[in-house]
Amino acid sequence: MLRAWLELARISNLPTVWTNVTAGWLLVGGNISNAHLLWLLLAGSLLYTGGMILNDAADVRFDREHRPERPIPRGLVSVAASWSVGLGMLVAGWLLAVFMGEACWGITSALVACILFYDFYHKPWPGAVWVMGMCRVLLLMMAGSSGLLETCKVPGWLILLPFALTLGAYIVGLTMVARMEAKSAQVAPWRIAFARLLLWMPGIAAALRMFDGQRLKPVMILADFTPLVPLVLIFAFAAMVTVATRLMRQGGPAIGRAVGILLAGIALVDALAVSEVSLPLAFGFAALAPVLRLWQRWIAAT
Repeated sequence: MLRAWLELARISNLPTVWTNVTAGWLLVGGNISNAHLLWLLLAGSLLYTGGMILNDAADVRFDREHRPERPIPRGLVSVAASWSVGLGMLVAGWLLAVFMGEACWGITSALVACILFYDFYHKPWPGAVWVMGMCRVLLLMMAGSSGLLETCKVPGWLILLPFALTLGAYIVGLTMVARMEAKSAQVAPWRIAFARLLLWMPGIAAALRMFDGQRLKPVMILADFTPLVPLVLIFAFAAMVTVATRLMRQGGPAIGRAVGILLAGIALVDALAVSEVSLPLAFGFAALAPVLRLWQRWIAAT
């Protein structure tokens, strides 16, 4: 029974929610030792898990025909229980984020709305891939909108916008790849090229930040190469996307493996962002990616 619920929740992806929330908190000046971060982590976990459970509840008719191995079609979890638990988690996540984490109620409400919209419309509407990307954008911005972050001179969500948008682009590209896995028909080449471009956006943005004039001054004047350490993370990200795109070219089941790699790679995307404020934590996020890939062997990520 427990494994069935973990499969519904796609629990192997949950740590990427933690890295998203932590990145959003740190990038706007939050202290990682602040206990209020735990409330935001718990809230993000409930919102993600509830959304994933509702995803299966909304897809039950489709899954009974096309994915009978899922927990609800197999009778391991009832439809009523999945709706009750999923909606309850969304409500609890909203309450914790707003009242305990002091996140902006508007951003948190928009996140819940995007989760529900995606759950109900991701099958009939191809444009729902953009809603999925917005879910992660809003998750990052929810963490950065906390009223506890008094050190910010401008709203936290505004500071986070460039990082959030690159994360959102990556998620859209990843979701497009996942949809290709489910389609038996040939996918238009331009769609494949566009999805791959979106996947590269976090690496491109990180490289542009890396080679701005201010960062290179210590290297050129003082021969201090410390500012170039994040290049290791950029190379790791590039290697990850390259491996995934090569698998995509093989088609069939290989696309599923590519999606698994890219899902685990969300932690690496957050590592690129966090490298701006904490290199040790950034490398910790990066080290999490292969661990998540191994975890996917126990609980599938999709």
